[in-house]
Amino acid sequence: MHSDASNFQLNSHLSTLASIHKIYHTLHRLNLTEDVGPETHGTACCSRAMPPRKKRRPTAGDDLSAKKSRQDNVYRKQETLQIQEAEAFSSKRCLEWFYEYAGCDDVVGPEGMEKFCEDIGVEPENVVMLVLAWKLDAQSMGYFTLQEWLKGMGSLQCDSTEKLRNSLDYLRSVLNDATSFKLIYRYAFDFARVSLCRTD
Repeated sequence: MHSDASNFQLNSHLSTLASIHKIYHTLHRLNLTEDVGPETHGTACCSRAMPPRKKRRPTAGDDLSAKKSRQDNVYRKQETLQIQEAEAFSSKRCLEWFYEYAGCDDVVGPEGMEKFCEDIGVEPENVVMLVLAWKLDAQSMGYFTLQEWLKGMGSLQCDSTEKLRNSLDYLRSVLNDATSFKLIYRYAFDFARVSLCRTD
């Protein structure tokens, strides 16, 4: 009788241990076990530790992309500088522009003025030419001296035909200002008076 009880108790313990062992292994697979002992401690830590990620070596394609990106940045900076230089007023360009119409002289005369008007798309008798002459403070109608050209075009920030074309609307708008209109009228009146005196 005592033997049967002992066997039953032993079988119960064995069954319980087997269940615990099975549960432990299940939890172990799910990485839910805590440190149990010296042997399992190393196993548990190793099972949870992630291997160090290896750095991906740059490929030839990456090198080319990085190089192209740097080159694009350099080109963009160069283009920006070129645009800024083109937009900025240049006395040298203005001087070269003047001699396109003055030839070997230091004054743009009737022939050069005719070509000048043609290039900017304005008739010589157009009122905008009067405003331009006033802006350049031209002392003789139909003539622009080198000094007048450089000073006047400098104030307008025009050193090319294109820039002056873009400024024509501004020159026309000057007549809308009452003070400027009076000054231009006086300027034109003085020109007419001087011309009459020369013909007498």
